[in-house]
Amino acid sequence: MIEQDSKIIESTAKIAMMMAILTLISKCFGFVRETVMANFFGAGYITDSYVMAQSIPGILTGGIFAAVSTTFIPLFSQTIKKAGNREGDLFTSRVINLLIVFSIVASVIGLLFSRQLVELLANGFDQQRIELTSTFLKITFIYTLFSSTASIIDAYLQYKGFFLTQILAGYALNIMAISTIIFSKYTSYYYLAFGILLGQAVRFTIVFLKARKIGFKYHISFRTTDVVNKIIVLAVPVFISSYVYQINTFIDKALASQLKLGSVSALYYSMLLVTLITGLSASIISTIFYPKIAQASTNNDISKLSQISSKGVNLILIVTIPFSLGIVFYGTQVVKLVYERGAFDSTATGLTASAFTFYGLGMCFLALNELLMRVYYSMHDMKTPMIFAGISTVVNIVLCLILVRFMQHNGLALATSIAFSVNTLLLIFGARKKYPNIYFIESKFKIIKIVIAAVLAISGSLFVKELFADCSNRGTIIEIIQLFVCFLFACIIYIIILYSLKIDEIKAIRSLFK
Repeated sequence: MIEQDSKIIESTAKIAMMMAILTLISKCFGFVRETVMANFFGAGYITDSYVMAQSIPGILTGGIFAAVSTTFIPLFSQTIKKAGNREGDLFTSRVINLLIVFSIVASVIGLLFSRQLVELLANGFDQQRIELTSTFLKITFIYTLFSSTASIIDAYLQYKGFFLTQILAGYALNIMAISTIIFSKYTSYYYLAFGILLGQAVRFTIVFLKARKIGFKYHISFRTTDVVNKIIVLAVPVFISSYVYQINTFIDKALASQLKLGSVSALYYSMLLVTLITGLSASIISTIFYPKIAQASTNNDISKLSQISSKGVNLILIVTIPFSLGIVFYGTQVVKLVYERGAFDSTATGLTASAFTFYGLGMCFLALNELLMRVYYSMHDMKTPMIFAGISTVVNIVLCLILVRFMQHNGLALATSIAFSVNTLLLIFGARKKYPNIYFIESKFKIIKIVIAAVLAISGSLFVKELFADCSNRGTIIEIIQLFVCFLFACIIYIIILYSLKIDEIKAIRSLFK
């Protein structure tokens, strides 16, 4: 069993390292995009409108697309095992065609009722922001046609063992957005929305060509088979479950739109930092593990499914726990270095940094939710996560309405983090009750070891930070060096302590470098 565990971790680590490097570069492009936006347009009405116009299509359709693509992998695995690759291609094509029809209908609705949607979903916006968001929305809604179909092809490639193409495709999206932001600065900000649309179109083209290259044959078929009908039925509860993150985030933005100017942007920019961290770690782990979990479920190998799931949880905790602690002590410095320039002033830094801290408290739970829900989905159990998602959403709404009165936008971020934690705990304890042979938590003692190592590592980095205290406020380059030295020191201490405490995941990863 120990040898099998090591093989799982080693194989995952090899792919994850390459994915992390490419994702980091992609995220850097993403941050360049956001910092260029912040520098040129600040945290005012243009940015608020731009952010909301990106969010609304995702809120209204993103959950559906995520539900279908998430449900796709276990059903595709089942189809391949029973009927072979040709039937798998037919199934994939029919799902893609179904989403094309849905996307066209959604785009027409978005075009005709853009103003009404903005007034409904951003009721705190003034007339100026409503008009601009409505104009942007007529354009951004069209990107759903490309993003929906690309999500299915991404899932197809992941099941086939190709994880890098979709990351590379993200480069095109960000490059198009950056180019459009710069172009809009010197022409008209009305062109901003076209960058999103063109980027998604190029992204779809890249992943589709890769799928064709490895043997995928697209079929123009709208015939609904039992499996296609099943994906529709199963996607409904997954749709509700996957909406937890998007609904919670949008509730934050909707309530923040009634607060002082810049609150929406502060929540947006702070969540970007959180998703950068989870995107480079937990999301990669979940993406790699999900096809393995689905295959184990298809083969009815519950022992292997439990083994893979618990290792995934361990790896996510090893990465996210120290980052959560680090955000508390280094959040303001990070936000200042990343965003504070041009129109993004010290006031915007303060708003964003405080929200970043409270979002950071829930980062571990946000990361775990992604993996834990997929374990349920691999067993075609979509209803249980849906129920838990509903409970956590109610918790978020209630806490948002209470905490926003006392903590302003920080209360919204804290409420979202608490909601994520509630959802995680429900998923863990729900599995213990419904699936006694599946264990997400391999060892409580191991989690305690990880927390101890993280606390000691962050404490050590704070000591190093004090040694460099005289270097503060001596320019951006010096502050970046100071932060990097603290980060590097914390990583070294953390890894040494974990290795000393005999955390087997660290030992398995270490073997890659021998």
